[in-house]
Amino acid sequence: MQTILGSGGAIGTELAKELTNYTKSIRLVSRNPVKVNDTDELFPADLLNAGEVDAAVNGSEVVYVTVGFPYSAVIWKKNWPVLIENVISACKKHNCKLVFFDNIYMYDKDHLDGMTEETPVNPPSKKGRVREFVARRILDEIAEGNLTATIARCADFYGPSIKNTCMLTETVLNPYSNGKKANWMGSVKYKHSFTYTPDAAKATAILGNTDDAFNQVWHLPTVSNPPTGKEWIEMIANEMGVTPKFQVASKFIVRVIGLFVPIMKEMVEMIYQYDREYDFNSSKFEKRFNFTPTPYSTGIKEIVKTDYIKK
Repeated sequence: MQTILGSGGAIGTELAKELTNYTKSIRLVSRNPVKVNDTDELFPADLLNAGEVDAAVNGSEVVYVTVGFPYSAVIWKKNWPVLIENVISACKKHNCKLVFFDNIYMYDKDHLDGMTEETPVNPPSKKGRVREFVARRILDEIAEGNLTATIARCADFYGPSIKNTCMLTETVLNPYSNGKKANWMGSVKYKHSFTYTPDAAKATAILGNTDDAFNQVWHLPTVSNPPTGKEWIEMIANEMGVTPKFQVASKFIVRVIGLFVPIMKEMVEMIYQYDREYDFNSSKFEKRFNFTPTPYSTGIKEIVKTDYIKK
């Protein structure tokens, strides 16, 4: 049995598809789980309830955490510590391997150009400090020999069928589909990596089913030498058949947009990721598993075809 805690989101859904390459016993856990594959076992649970997490994990060989709490520093600070303690406790009790799907918010903002698994940890945001705490709890349990786990990190992600919590969707794809200008934060002159969600899910499944991949941190496959903000805008506009009009959003403008788009309100403290080079290196994974990430142009074509071209 392989179990996904937080099924149904952008990563959890893709991961459920990929796990069929390794097992027919997949358990999907969330408040209201929905089948992805015909043979999926659905397990409704509140992941903030220790007893329900314990029951959901029981009988699992590998447990994947792909939970996506609402994008709010307040909610993250309240919920993530509770969740990770529940998960760690349950995995230790039932001797389950843990695969934690992570982001890079804990990295030092002055070391984002060429991020590797060794990039210094020094979170510059409230959400980053929460993610540092969660990752540290897992790594401490590994170091003490109490838990077999791996941390799978991705850059900002993009992919088909993501309606929110994706910056490219909120700032470029949706505005263009509604006849508006794109809104890019910080500056359009800097490179910015995005991890393609189908690649991230496939790689996460690989890690969960590779014994020697545990007890370490992995960057999930992401194309190197990413486009600048301006190049992202132009690629998307070209694929959607619109003029690449855009405006650069300063912190003030992001705050104003946040009055109408909740996720943008939460991006004020994250704008540092867009006013400097943001280049995510996944060569460790690519070399170990001979994995070639999906080209950005291919990913954009798939997103537009899936979500923005009327059938």
